[in-house]
Amino acid sequence: MGDAAAPRSAGRARVWRLARAYPLGALGAVVLGAMVVAAVFAPWLAPYDPLGTNYSMVVRPPSAAHPLGTDQFGRDVLSRIIFGARTALFVGLAASFVSATLGALAGVTTAYVGGKADLIAQRVIDILLSFPLVILAIAVVAVLGAGTLQVIAAIIVPMLPRATRVVRASALAIRQMPYIEAAHSTGVGALRVIGRHVLPNVAASYMVMLTAFLAEVIVLEASLSFLGLGVVEPTPAWGVMLRDFAGQYAEAAPWLPLAPGVAISLAVFAFNLLGDAVRDALDPRLRG
Repeated sequence: MGDAAAPRSAGRARVWRLARAYPLGALGAVVLGAMVVAAVFAPWLAPYDPLGTNYSMVVRPPSAAHPLGTDQFGRDVLSRIIFGARTALFVGLAASFVSATLGALAGVTTAYVGGKADLIAQRVIDILLSFPLVILAIAVVAVLGAGTLQVIAAIIVPMLPRATRVVRASALAIRQMPYIEAAHSTGVGALRVIGRHVLPNVAASYMVMLTAFLAEVIVLEASLSFLGLGVVEPTPAWGVMLRDFAGQYAEAAPWLPLAPGVAISLAVFAFNLLGDAVRDALDPRLRG
């Protein structure tokens, strides 16, 4: 019993030390934890059906029955905000994980192989990086069409070259390390060197990049949805809600655009704060 409690106690102590060392990162983790809870338990936390319409309750101000009011279809705004966390997390996690992972693999491979393959890959990346994120994502959406999966694919395309460039820089430095030369001298194959020596040493860059991408992806998804090119109605999504409310009800019902705007801002701030804390914790040059 005591042996089992010791690791748990040590884990809690470590979490508490990290929270005290990085209070803003801890705050970001708490906000993201609340967002995850809202997304997972949305059917139980939401007071109403996010898709249920009630035309006798159109554009009502906040009240005890509807704490954030109702929209132009009589739908409860709070319920749609809660379910919108699912959309934001699904798109954010899927697009960030795929783009960061594929970019890490591509960056490590091109850095290790070098030569013409690396030269050609970098020129392609330079071309993609020359376009702003939103413009390139809009171009992809124009080809694939609107929808949740299409938005994820449209976000992956502009994020992938950024991930490749970041990880490649780390992999180039690792490739010159003595232990890589020692591995080559013993006859170890390229795949084993990459898997056992290069990839583990770029893990810190990967984690920092992943947390940073989450904030960018949420903003990009909201921007595409705001422009009518992302998630489509009636799917609860913060960008869609902001688009519908900002133009028509910014003056007549200012509480409507305020709710999704605050939700997007909190999510982005939380991911940025957590990303900064992860970077500081993983980089030995910043720990002091």
